[in-house]
Amino acid sequence: MTIHVVEVSRVTPAPDSDSVLNSANSLTIPLTFFDLPWLVINPAKRLFFYRLTESTREHFRSSILPKLKLSLSLVLRNYLPLAGRLISHPNEPKPSIVVSQNDSVSLTIAETDADFSLLSSYGQRPAWELHTLIPDLPVSDDSATVLSLQITLFPGQGFSIGVAAHHAVLDGKTSTMFVKAWAHTCKRDNTVVAPLPETLTPSLDRSLIKDTTGLDEQMLKIVRALNDDGRIVGRRRNLSSIPAWERGDDGVFATLVLSRGDVERLRERVENESSSPSELLHLSTLVVAYAYVWTCLVKARGGDMERPVSFLFVADFRERLDPPLPATYFGNCMFPAGCFNSKTAGDFAGEGGFVSAVEILSGLVKGLSSRKIETIAEEFKIGFDCVGVTSHLGSLAGSTRLGVYESDFGWGRPVKVDVVSIERNTISMAERRDESGGIELGLCMKKAEMDIVIGLFNSGLQN
Repeated sequence: MTIHVVEVSRVTPAPDSDSVLNSANSLTIPLTFFDLPWLVINPAKRLFFYRLTESTREHFRSSILPKLKLSLSLVLRNYLPLAGRLISHPNEPKPSIVVSQNDSVSLTIAETDADFSLLSSYGQRPAWELHTLIPDLPVSDDSATVLSLQITLFPGQGFSIGVAAHHAVLDGKTSTMFVKAWAHTCKRDNTVVAPLPETLTPSLDRSLIKDTTGLDEQMLKIVRALNDDGRIVGRRRNLSSIPAWERGDDGVFATLVLSRGDVERLRERVENESSSPSELLHLSTLVVAYAYVWTCLVKARGGDMERPVSFLFVADFRERLDPPLPATYFGNCMFPAGCFNSKTAGDFAGEGGFVSAVEILSGLVKGLSSRKIETIAEEFKIGFDCVGVTSHLGSLAGSTRLGVYESDFGWGRPVKVDVVSIERNTISMAERRDESGGIELGLCMKKAEMDIVIGLFNSGLQN
């Protein structure tokens, strides 16, 4: 595979008479205690693949690319924070998103001779090839880029859109909402300036997040303790470091699929084998699928069955706050939940491991309804501390509720969407493209490990 960078441009938000950026003032948006813990996590990276067999260089450059650029400029008027930077001022207690006039989003245009069908498939794909389709997200000592984009043409096959976003600025729901808004703007007549639908118009009001118990300061202390040099923004120690896969490495991505029927059969298995009444269990697709893949990962790792293992996930808390946040709130609003240091590999590797994992996850999900926001800093700290103690920490990225396959720019829905910022113990999750109730589960690891996991995954469904 070779990739050729054709252009690196800066796309500014289209002029808007109501925009604060028409004045000499900057737009400053403070981070909240929901955002702060993500300062030490790697950027979130997602790939959207679009099949377009008539995508010759000439057609792409004369027709498709101008529409993508114009619609991006137009939608950035509503998503101004994405054009700014995350900045840490010495005299300010915490970083803020700052957007000034002429700020912009970096857009890389590239071409590749790679096999589009392979990279957009569900089978095993070289990790380094997927990573070349994602742009860098520059970080300096005291500031960080919020968003970078890359559009890559596969001549005669299609194109991909790579999104790299700073996780301290936006979560998966916000990131997906932005791509949907960009797609919506591109698909309609760009010569007509029309407001976005309410469901795609972000709410930027950070005053909706109330800090009445000093959570900001608690989160800042946790982040400073996690950084080697105490910096809040800048070069940092990443807890979930993603390997820089290079040409020749044997790291691979794969997407495992559970059909609606698979989920139902797994759910029935839990109902038949669990000692808890089924009506007391939360048997959502997320719980069943996560538990099943997690047990496959533990079994594939093998080793000492007494070794400690842990897993976690984060839940969207927009609707759980009092009062609830708008569904379109721009930023992070996630609460962590996990099973830390109380279980061993043997608890999940045996015959009853899957059911045990379901019971634990079910309890964690049901327990979210009684979680107090005052405990969020403590929960994040427990999760971070677990990294250095457990031998195997699993985590979840994405959700079946994001609707990632709804991003139609005018040339059809994406044929494949991948979360690229995962590695080994992280599982990405999305709704199945062509089946309601199904689920797609992404993994990235060494090929030898992947072969074992896939074998366990498939044999477990057959049995």
